[in-house]
Amino acid sequence: MTVTIDVSRVPPSGFLFAPSPLAELASAVHLLVEPTHHPAQNGWATAVAANVDPGLLDRLIDADYLWRTSRADSLLPSEPQDSLAAELDEMDLLDDETWVSAALLTSSCGTVPLYRNLGSPLVDPEARELARTRAATRGERQSAFVDLVLKDPPVVRSSVRRMLEDCDEAFFADAWSRVRPALVADARRKRDVLGVSGLREAVASTSAAITVDDDAARLRVDKLQDSLTTADERGMTFLPSVFGHPHLLVVHAPGWRPVVQYPVAGGAPSAPTVSVETVQQRFHALDNPLRLRLARSLLRAPHTTADLAEAWGVSASEVSRHLGVLKEAGLVTSVRHGRRVLHELDLTATTRIGQDLVQALLR
Repeated sequence: MTVTIDVSRVPPSGFLFAPSPLAELASAVHLLVEPTHHPAQNGWATAVAANVDPGLLDRLIDADYLWRTSRADSLLPSEPQDSLAAELDEMDLLDDETWVSAALLTSSCGTVPLYRNLGSPLVDPEARELARTRAATRGERQSAFVDLVLKDPPVVRSSVRRMLEDCDEAFFADAWSRVRPALVADARRKRDVLGVSGLREAVASTSAAITVDDDAARLRVDKLQDSLTTADERGMTFLPSVFGHPHLLVVHAPGWRPVVQYPVAGGAPSAPTVSVETVQQRFHALDNPLRLRLARSLLRAPHTTADLAEAWGVSASEVSRHLGVLKEAGLVTSVRHGRRVLHELDLTATTRIGQDLVQALLR
């Protein structure tokens, strides 16, 4: 499963690496309203929540449709500015239909791939019904927010801007001054790699979950989504984020310049990135009673195929076949000692299965 971005038309100068105060503020707000996604930053979230006006937190929850389960595409600017005010001014330039589509039919969290041909919920009855249905599954407050967006977009837009400005005053200005140097430095390093070594190396230094095809015409982002978008001559944008860890967000709405927000060091200790395919493969490998029994034996001590066959009363060929599945999934290793081949469970890989699943789901 991947989000594929066709970049064949993007010139070398069209790949932009830069921090965005608006995108980082949106990530910080997401962290406040959904702290379970960010255990490494619970201390920061708890401290902010304890010191911020409860009324502001309540307003953030009222509008959490924009940043909790999915992130409004307009909160990930394709042309980052130096200040939050400048980026909010840019967002204000969007017409109501575009703003509402970006808010209610977001692509950054994979909520629109099946509905790419829909118009704005302001003018398309099917899109409007979809937005209301999705809001209803999230709760009464979310439904009320979506109804207000559809009824009076200018009022909601003005309210959201004031809310973000209040967040800046209450806690984000201080947080931004702290994380901005790291984001600026990371973006500069990526630009240097891009200029010296090219797109493949720059992307590799951004996230192990993003790869470039051999012909450098497509980027593939390893996520639990199946989507395809095209970057034209306007290029695409990469936004480093501290508060966004562990999420890897991709704006891939039709007509929008693609944007990737990627986590950088500082948000939480980094962990090896395991592909969605590998996670699925490992769950499949353990979805068999005999393979679970073999894993149990191999966890206790290395064994030969013959040992395992005798212990579990099956043929050596059957054990060999099931060991092959476990080895293919990276859960079992084999080492030759003279004439004997000993198999052993990879404890690190096995222990990480649950963590890898959560990482893939949150990516």
